[in-house]
Amino acid sequence: MFTGIVEAIGAVSAIRSAASEGKVLTIQTGLDLSESRIGDSIAVNGVCLTATALQSGEKSTFQADVSPETLSRSTLGSIRIGDAVNLERALRLSDRIGGHLVSGHIDGIGRIRSIRNRGNAILMAFSIESALSRYIVEKGSIAIDGISLTVNETGNSHVEVSLIPHTAKMTTLGLKRIGAAVNIETDVIGKYVERLLLKSRETGSHPGIDKDFLARSGFL
Repeated sequence: MFTGIVEAIGAVSAIRSAASEGKVLTIQTGLDLSESRIGDSIAVNGVCLTATALQSGEKSTFQADVSPETLSRSTLGSIRIGDAVNLERALRLSDRIGGHLVSGHIDGIGRIRSIRNRGNAILMAFSIESALSRYIVEKGSIAIDGISLTVNETGNSHVEVSLIPHTAKMTTLGLKRIGAAVNIETDVIGKYVERLLLKSRETGSHPGIDKDFLARSGFL
């Protein structure tokens, strides 16, 4: 699990093909990897990857295998040598969660459709698959390229967030332009709630949440 608070920006230094249409990425970063171990999870643009090789030092690097499924569901499928990427190591249970709980499992790809300034903030709107909109709520949380952000506005096929100057400076979103592709992960809690309710209705074990249920349970 991650928090969506980016620790550093790295760069793709090498890409090679792997078996079964996968890829192996090598990422170079100034992030201190001296306490990291092979097998640790590192989020790359919001995608949870497993470090398969590590080299710590002034120019730390790590390698990670990327499966065909991940390549097809995220922007890692079109990544190129030299591309900048957001990096976050997996959270410790003792860490402060400055963002929200992020799994590193991408739901889909969005594209920047507008960028505008408002005071000291940068407002970014993204086109998204309509199927994802059901899991996005105004003032809720969303992870975009691994960055935990608050939803300003959402519709059937778009979502808008606000970046403070620090976020724009410390992440790759400040480098992106209109039309750029980004990884989208919606709030995992909403997906689990929906699944539980649908399953209950299918099995008949629970009629679902409605006004009668809320009244019987003392919420109304």
